[in-house]
Amino acid sequence: MAIKIIADSASDIPHSIAEAHGIEVLPLMVYIDDVEYRDNVDLTSDELYVRMQAGASVKTSQIPLGVFMEAFERMAQTEDEYIYIAFSSNLSGTYQTAVLAHEDILAKYPNAKITIIDTKCASIGVALIVVEAAKMAESGATHDEIVAYVNGAKTSMEHVFSVDDLEYLFRGGRVNRTQATLGNILNIKPVLNVQDGFLMPIDKVKGKKRRLQKMLDYVETHGKYLDRQCIGIAHTVNEEEAAFVKSYFETAYGTREFIVGQLGCTIGAHCGPGVIAIFFRSSL
Repeated sequence: MAIKIIADSASDIPHSIAEAHGIEVLPLMVYIDDVEYRDNVDLTSDELYVRMQAGASVKTSQIPLGVFMEAFERMAQTEDEYIYIAFSSNLSGTYQTAVLAHEDILAKYPNAKITIIDTKCASIGVALIVVEAAKMAESGATHDEIVAYVNGAKTSMEHVFSVDDLEYLFRGGRVNRTQATLGNILNIKPVLNVQDGFLMPIDKVKGKKRRLQKMLDYVETHGKYLDRQCIGIAHTVNEEEAAFVKSYFETAYGTREFIVGQLGCTIGAHCGPGVIAIFFRSSL
């Protein structure tokens, strides 16, 4: 009997890392001009951002109930234990749908060993937890030890990020038309984080250099033991800033372990190109 870790595509785990640690990733849904795609299965983030820059209408949706039912039934028919580490329930209905599917599966397979955890985190904030949980499973940790780690890590995970173009936040309903138009005219860049699973504004500054400095200041204030952590860095069509942030952590804190990648389709659809995001823990 093995313990297997499950995630969803809103965790933005790079494919190579998921494959290396045997992490199964269930895809959320993306709709471009009303055509349905599975995140990172039928549609890559590179393709998404090209379409967005061309003006395509983009929407996202949670993992369908049937997908969870099929996956959980397959899992229930094995002797293995499964831990699904989920995207924030306050940003998507995916967690709630997983819980409903789990209840139905337990009615049919009462001995199924499936645990579902709401991280209240997003993107690589989830990935950092998922990857460590998978490493624990590989090293022989028990189910209870892994669950305890996940529940502890999720409370100290910090997210700080900024978008480049407010138009995409407007399309996603995060700001109104006036805020988006004036913000872009004035070159205003909002800086946000995630609190209890919700997106929350921290500040707004003028220009890319100031937004990045504001983010690094946030890390300095809230981060601890940054030399011992795996730091997450995400971007959308913004490799230059991502590389700068990685170099900054290496120099300023002596950090040696990172997960760096592009935001996947689910979250990137609401942020657009030009995003930079940093994920770290406020305690270990």
